[in-house]
Amino acid sequence: MRIRYNRGLPAGVAQLVEQRIRNAKVEGSTPSTGTTATFNGTLIAATTRALVLHETRLRPTLYIPWSDVRAKFLTKTDHRTHCPFKGNASYWSIEVNGARADNAAWAYEEPSEDAAAIQGYVSFYPDKVSHEYDEESGVAAQNVDSPHANPIAGWLLREAWQAPAPDRLVEQFCDCLLRNRVPLARMTVIIPTLHPQVFASVFVWREDERSVRTIFEPHDILHQPKFAKSPFAPIIKGAGGVRRRLEGNDVQLDFPVLQDLHAEGATDYVAMPFRFSDGQINVMSMTSFAPGGFTTAHLGNIYEVMPPLGRIFEVHAQRRISVSLLDTYLGHNSGKRVLAGEIKLGDGQCIHAVIWFCDLRNSTQLAGSMDQASYLMNLNRFFTAMAGAIIESGGEILSYIGDAVLAIFPIAQADTLVDGGMDAAEASRRAIAAATIAGERIAKANEMRPDLPTLRYGIGLHIGDVTYGNIGIPERLQFTVIGSAANEASRIEGMTKEIGIPVLVSSKFAASYPGELVPKGAHALKGVSGLHDLYALE
Repeated sequence: MRIRYNRGLPAGVAQLVEQRIRNAKVEGSTPSTGTTATFNGTLIAATTRALVLHETRLRPTLYIPWSDVRAKFLTKTDHRTHCPFKGNASYWSIEVNGARADNAAWAYEEPSEDAAAIQGYVSFYPDKVSHEYDEESGVAAQNVDSPHANPIAGWLLREAWQAPAPDRLVEQFCDCLLRNRVPLARMTVIIPTLHPQVFASVFVWREDERSVRTIFEPHDILHQPKFAKSPFAPIIKGAGGVRRRLEGNDVQLDFPVLQDLHAEGATDYVAMPFRFSDGQINVMSMTSFAPGGFTTAHLGNIYEVMPPLGRIFEVHAQRRISVSLLDTYLGHNSGKRVLAGEIKLGDGQCIHAVIWFCDLRNSTQLAGSMDQASYLMNLNRFFTAMAGAIIESGGEILSYIGDAVLAIFPIAQADTLVDGGMDAAEASRRAIAAATIAGERIAKANEMRPDLPTLRYGIGLHIGDVTYGNIGIPERLQFTVIGSAANEASRIEGMTKEIGIPVLVSSKFAASYPGELVPKGAHALKGVSGLHDLYALE
């Protein structure tokens, strides 16, 4: 029998045409002319009952009954792929006399209704397994339509690349489907991401809203029932796709979301994976409320454009990951400048800023008295209080130096290029607010864990000009601030231990701060000439 997807019809619509193929059986060392499959010189399969599947713009595919295959040479793998009109494909590797071909055969063990005829059949990749077949089989013939036969492909070539962001790409894709009479009511796209706090970016489109909501799901979503019991969980783990028709009496409601959709009157649900170039599995789901739901033609057109559409999603995802990682590891302004191209040794500019330097007291003794895990936990308690307060108050953390934090609150000037710059009074006010918040959080942390060593700290604040840019060597750069003002902030912090006050600021800082400060006299700073007036919080 020959199964032909006749491409005179819309993509995915099938016609069945019966045709006998003269082939040899597996038994016998010298098969007659017909359909056979060999690997490393060994007969793998031979049959008189092959099926030939013709699909849009693809080479016809030969399927052989499992009963005519020497299964002892095949080993099932964990690899899975999904076809929206055939179902989930499982894969097998072939090994004969020391030669091996990974994922060389595939089969649809539970095909969809539209492809029920290939259940119990297996196919082999022609570039991995040698085939012989008679001329009447039609396998050798190419069946290629015009590249513009799929109207969605036209949109993909003309417009999709212009989308400025992934949410706009989802919105435009849905609009394209509606223009081409795909009865789409809802779409969700899930793209896992590389971020310390976010597991995946989720883009949700609804027909009644005609806009996309972006949700950043945290890592703990993996352990929540709404995800674990959804179709997305097995798909992301590589299980293939899900297709459920939701109208009629005999419906399969094996996921809670399907039960909800069925109660709302949905008629069809499809969730399919699409991959990035590195193998990452993402998910796109579609819901219809129209009678009959999606046709095979609809799904065929969508499935055909998913690989190139996935590459466009990948470009957006990679840029989002780059921005997130630069923000996380360099800070917002530093990351933005690096992304804009300031990546050469010496790139930078002179800026005016409040410089913050803080340090954990007695860290050397703590490191010697605690195991590594306990010490790191204690150190992160300190950083959580300090760094969190800095970021919330509008500062930017430049680096963690052992148990110390270097940060700035940029001051806007006519020639500055630093985003988020403010006047000197506001910058100093925010720095003091951050110091106050940090002190409160340190006190609370100590109160909550009396069993742990008490956290003690020092904060030094100064205002001055610093060079903000790349230092190091071309092969290993760091974006930070350097200059005498940064050194003076460090020395001021060092005086907090000597004077016994946790927060000290310089006279330059005091001159800009709009609130009250308490003078603490003139002091010599290590490595800095002269005496310097220092002030404490009221």
